[in-house]
Amino acid sequence: MRDGKQHLFDRPENVNRLIRGLYIACGVLLVAGLFVPGHGEFPWESAPEFFAAYGLVSCIVLVLAAKHILRRIVSRDERYYD
Repeated sequence: MRDGKQHLFDRPENVNRLIRGLYIACGVLLVAGLFVPGHGEFPWESAPEFFAAYGLVSCIVLVLAAKHILRRIVSRDERYYD
């Protein structure tokens, strides 16, 4: 708040409202996905909440790959800048 104005997300209750709203929206979409039939090219794509699970697993795999594999590739020795 260098300019003296209070912005929307400076107040913790506004941040909590936003997070609560996102949780509610995710829950509504998950429940709605159970009632909307899937039209995938492969049989497993028609499973309920397949794309939600696929996205979650993909995100976890990317984070673990970045943490364990890419760290070895791009890291430098401790004395690199000496």
